[in-house]
Amino acid sequence: MKAMIITAFGGPEVFQAADWPKPVPQATELLVRIHATALNPVDWKIREAGAWARVQPPAILGYDTAGVVEAVGASVKAFKPGDEVYYSPDIWGLPGACAEYHVVDESIVALKPKSLTFDQAAALPLAGMTAWDAMEFFQLQPGDTILVHAAAGGVGSLAVQMAKASGARVLATCRAENRDLVRSLGADVAIDYRAEDFARAVLRETGGAGVDAVYDTVGNDNMARSMEALRPYGRAMTCVGITTELPGALFKNVLLRYGFMARTRAKLEMLSVLVERGQLRPVVDSILPLEQVAEGHRRLQAGGVRGKIVLHVAG
Repeated sequence: MKAMIITAFGGPEVFQAADWPKPVPQATELLVRIHATALNPVDWKIREAGAWARVQPPAILGYDTAGVVEAVGASVKAFKPGDEVYYSPDIWGLPGACAEYHVVDESIVALKPKSLTFDQAAALPLAGMTAWDAMEFFQLQPGDTILVHAAAGGVGSLAVQMAKASGARVLATCRAENRDLVRSLGADVAIDYRAEDFARAVLRETGGAGVDAVYDTVGNDNMARSMEALRPYGRAMTCVGITTELPGALFKNVLLRYGFMARTRAKLEMLSVLVERGQLRPVVDSILPLEQVAEGHRRLQAGGVRGKIVLHVAG
């Protein structure tokens, strides 16, 4: 089969086209013909130095995908050839989906939402399940307030929609050029973080009370800066880590969670429900052919991507 592989760890230039052995599904696995895959920050992080994820070049990356089941293992119960599916491949040393075919255990696969194209569906699994984990932690109720950072990004754009679906008031940070997009996704207030201090803006918008929840997808010192915007006994979650102390968190009795997404079929099925209800849609920045995966990595790593970059493979 055709695949785009990394020949070594390094910059985008390490990608090259290759003929790769077509995988064979084992007992509980599906063989999926890939129609589309999407890029996430974890892709370029593994490309640069992926030994931490047990990846060793030459290797196939790609951790979001949608396609059609071509064959199933002897013990598969939930799927059959011809099913349209979507999922996020496991990153831990296993081949990714930047190829014509991929094998995956049926436990982390779900039927693709019928209202989405393959390109759209490929943009949803990893970011969608990551945002879903945050919403489960926050347990937002109608009338609650939440601050979502990087609201035009892959995870942030979905978190805004989920929070809005829960009935919360959503405050979101983004670039000025993305404010209309973020508002269209359901944000009540879109804050240009480059033009004003977002914490002061949040306090202004909440009458000095602060928000009930903060969701950080930026990292570095962003969570520390968010403590001023969080009310006492508020909840905070990050999916990217924290590099600084959190001044004020102790005295506010803040509940903090680090989130590393776990793959399950149930989460994907819940995302599909929201999609079919019209409460959730993936934002697709651009669609490139699989052969331009290196260009996709360059764009993603440079920043400013709205939603997800999708690589079209087949169909």
